Amino acid sequence: MRRCLVRLRQALPSPILALKGALVWGVLMGVNMLVFLWSRGWQTLPQVTALTFIFALGAALAFPLGHTFQALLARRSEPETRFAAAFVSFAAATICITAALYALQYRAYYAQWHGDPFSIRWILHFVFTTAGAVYQFAVIGLRVYFPWGLAALFALSYLYAAKPR
Repeated sequence: MRRCLVRLRQALPSPILALKGALVWGVLMGVNMLVFLWSRGWQTLPQVTALTFIFALGAALAFPLGHTFQALLARRSEPETRFAAAFVSFAAATICITAALYALQYRAYYAQWHGDPFSIRWILHFVFTTAGAVYQFAVIGLRVYFPWGLAALFALSYLYAAKPR
């Protein structure tokens, strides 16, 4: 157990790296969302702002987690393995955290029609509203990351693969 905690502590990013990486990764994914919405002619500023914020915040929160997973998966390995570990780790962390934030916003909107808190009806509404939000994000939200989010992910993974160990 102690050895696992030591490895986890070594895998965590430094506070400076976590802040800088979160800021850059969040801005890149936020701009990616903004370009996506602009290219499709969205003109409703409140919705554009909310969606851009969700994607930027999701990416910013995902960076330290993605870095940690990448470091745990690619410990003392070849560049190809470091690239793959970074690609999978940052993609999974970014998508999962952004989907969770989307589901929270979705749930907050529909909560006004849900039953009394912690009742059977409320639990069913909570579970199925959250599942519906995650499904909607998977079907509609993932396409936002193509092509520029994917290009940013390749660049970030390349940086992690090229970094000497």
